[in-house]
Amino acid sequence: MRTAYSVETVRAAERELMARLPDGALMQRAAAGLAAACADLLGRVYGARVALLVGSGDNGGDALYAGTRLARRGAGVTAVLLAPDRTHPGGLAALRAAGGRAVAAADGERVIARAALVVDGIVGIGGRGGLRPEAERLVRAARDSRAAIVAVDLPSGVNADSGEVGGAAVTADATVTFGTYKPGLLIDPAAERTGALRLVDIGLGPLLPATPDVEALQHAEVAELLPVPTAESDKYRRGVVGLVAGSARYPGAAVLAVSGALRGGAGAVRYVGPAADAVIARFPETLVHAGPPAKAGRVQAWVVGPGLGDGSDARQSLDDVLASDVPVLVDADGLRLLDRERLVSRRAATVLTPHAGEAAALLGVAREDVEGRRLASVRRLASEFGATALLKGSTTLVATAEADPVRVNPTGTGWLATAGSGDVLSGLAGALLATGLAARDAASAAAYVHGLAGRLAAGREGGPVGASDVAEQLGRAWRDIRTR
Repeated sequence: MRTAYSVETVRAAERELMARLPDGALMQRAAAGLAAACADLLGRVYGARVALLVGSGDNGGDALYAGTRLARRGAGVTAVLLAPDRTHPGGLAALRAAGGRAVAAADGERVIARAALVVDGIVGIGGRGGLRPEAERLVRAARDSRAAIVAVDLPSGVNADSGEVGGAAVTADATVTFGTYKPGLLIDPAAERTGALRLVDIGLGPLLPATPDVEALQHAEVAELLPVPTAESDKYRRGVVGLVAGSARYPGAAVLAVSGALRGGAGAVRYVGPAADAVIARFPETLVHAGPPAKAGRVQAWVVGPGLGDGSDARQSLDDVLASDVPVLVDADGLRLLDRERLVSRRAATVLTPHAGEAAALLGVAREDVEGRRLASVRRLASEFGATALLKGSTTLVATAEADPVRVNPTGTGWLATAGSGDVLSGLAGALLATGLAARDAASAAAYVHGLAGRLAAGREGGPVGASDVAEQLGRAWRDIRTR
């Protein structure tokens, strides 16, 4: 599992560790890891030209000491100083002693144009807002050059705690972060600027709290969550998921939601709605009922909303499902019909699965605000609605109304941005709820399996996929997670 901690937590751990170590030892650990990553990117260090973009503070010091190590191996290293009066003195002296040199920011573009590697040591994890004009000019020159860009701890200009990007920022080919991941490295829009992400262990681990701010499950954790039937299992003991989806206008939404539910580990899928003929034609194993949901038979979880429409029947179905005493997942049209007070009063678990536009409508903000502040938005959704919120998008996040770490889904592909993909996800997550998984675990596991299925459907080279293609790869993704 990848875990990420806030800047305040990281700073506290660093202070405690530095008190136990000789002066400068922690920075040297970071510099050693950074230099090794730079050497890997260069391939051949001797004779390579490296430009260091050096700001004030420890971030610039890390870059200078890493540059020192590269200079000792024969690289031509030049530090471009953006704050000459506040440059880390020890790091600058070490670089010069190793044969490196330093120039003012005014000469930076010439240095960058000749470099094979540019090291971004402009702003550290405490930075807020976008880059200043002089730094932005140099970063633009680096981007326009042929040099690879390596960010020190995080790309300058992004928010380490939230993943927000409030102005001009570095887009790195690789980011070398120290001690632990920071939330912004895992969450868009900042995450898309990190490039390849490498964590360097500097000894913070034992000093960090047991509970992180953000976590990302990996195969091992998801494999433990996925249900496995026993010798005594039958279709009812494995769980029955009910789906209230589809309409005369959108029968395909029902079919796609059922396709996800059938591959989600539950023993049976019970469909309620007007698209029964379409569902049975595609999936004859489905149990169907004309409705209302309360009379359809016992289920262990409900999914309501995909393609439901907004008529009186849709509203009645939603009310019927929310009145039940089992976990409920609300998606798509169900989110537009949602009554907050009704939701907060539920005793059973509720999962909301909006995309950015739907989340914006629920929160009363612009879509751009949700996309730019994904972490804050998912936390607010969970808190205000008293539910588990799964915010879909380039970074899918899962948050609860409690103080649990927000989960970041590490799987997925841009090819999943296709009509009906969310319907498949809602059916899959609902089935996992029906098997008995807690709401947070069901949402997290579903997002992980769904994202991996999307990658498998798109193929190694990547290519267009439909929602049905994704559904067909769910079983393969499940097996991959269980067996690897």
